[in-house]
Parts: sequence; C-alpha cells; structure tokens
Amino acid sequence: MSRLTIERKVLEKNDAIANDIRSSLKENNIFAINLVSSPGSGKTSLVEKTIEFAKGRIKIAVIEGDVQTDLDAQRIEALNIPVIQIVTNGACHLEAGLVRDAYYQLNKDTIELLIIENVGNLVCPSGYDLGEELKVVILSTTEGDDKPLKYPAMFRNSSILIINKIDLVPYTHCSLEKLRSNALSINPALIIFETSCTTGEGIDLWCNWLESQLKHQ
Repeated sequence: MSRLTIERKVLEKNDAIANDIRSSLKENNIFAINLVSSPGSGKTSLVEKTIEFAKGRIKIAVIEGDVQTDLDAQRIEALNIPVIQIVTNGACHLEAGLVRDAYYQLNKDTIELLIIENVGNLVCPSGYDLGEELKVVILSTTEGDDKPLKYPAMFRNSSILIINKIDLVPYTHCSLEKLRSNALSINPALIIFETSCTTGEGIDLWCNWLESQLKHQ
C-alpha cells in the first residue's frame, strides 16, 4: 500500500509540472511532441529527416533524453538546431522536472515545434506526461508485429504510430498489415505513418501532417 502511495505522489508531482510546461508552451505557441520507442527504432534518424524536410519552414528545437552520452544531441547540433541534452544516468524515462529544466534553457521566441526524444523504452515513458501535445510511438519493422500487444499502455497513450524501417520488411518476419491491426486493436484512434529514413519513403507524409497540426494551432 505504501508503495502505491509513493508512486501516486510521484506521478501527481510529475503531472503538476507537466501542466506548467503545457501552459508555457501554449502561451508561446509552441507545439511539442514526445517521441517514444524501444532502443534502435530510428528515433534520432527520424528527427534528423524531419528537420531536413522542415528546414526553412518550421522553427524546431530538440530536447534529447539518453541514459548516457550526448551522441544523439551531437547529431542534431550538426544540423544547426537548438538542442538540450538530458542524461538520466540510468533512469529509464524522462520526467517532467527534467524536461522543464531543459525547456527553460531554450529561446522560446524562436521555436514553433519542440521535439522531445525520450529514452528508449516501451514501458516507463508511457505513464509520464511531459507537457507535450501528443505522444508519437515509433516502432521499427525489425522489432516484429506483436509489440503493440506486448506493450499496450504505450500504444494506448500515444496519438501517432510511426512504423519505421519499412525498407527492411523483406528481411524480417514482420507483417505490416498485422502490425497495423494489432496497434489499432489497442487504440483504434491511432494515426499511422510508414517510413524509411534510408529511402525517404513516407517522410513527406509524416512531415506534412505535422506541419498541418502547427497551422491548426
């Protein structure tokens, strides 16, 4: 019982901070997305492709979360994009307090889209609100088509599913049709994109949709 009480208090504090972040984002007309996935799904590659596509059209900043190193942040910085690295030193997810500290280091007047790249994990990040407008779960075809059934909370709490590395389908046992069906059985409202950061397939559809959301905001 005491463990449940502690967990509830942790989440309540996190949610309060997340609401503060959300209020600030709205005041500054910043659209924030929280990218979640298992390690190796291609999150950083997708961020790079999104930046390349939107260059000159959308003002982007990135908050990078990693257990160790700033290697991903270096990749984003090379594209001349404002980026703040969060190293969790072993923690398996980002919390709102960490994101708040990183967010307030950014110049909000120069941001339209804030991309939060979470720590690679399909479990813990599903339960933590970071103040984002929506969660985007990325799943690579190399992980198989059963992941939505194994990690339902992540897919239930996400608004977007990006099926990445579709160019590798011929070399895997992944069925795109089955993967889509499994994901929609968990969350029928999921919007699904299929992408390849190697061939560029589907990147335009994802980025055009993202840009349309900013215009609506």
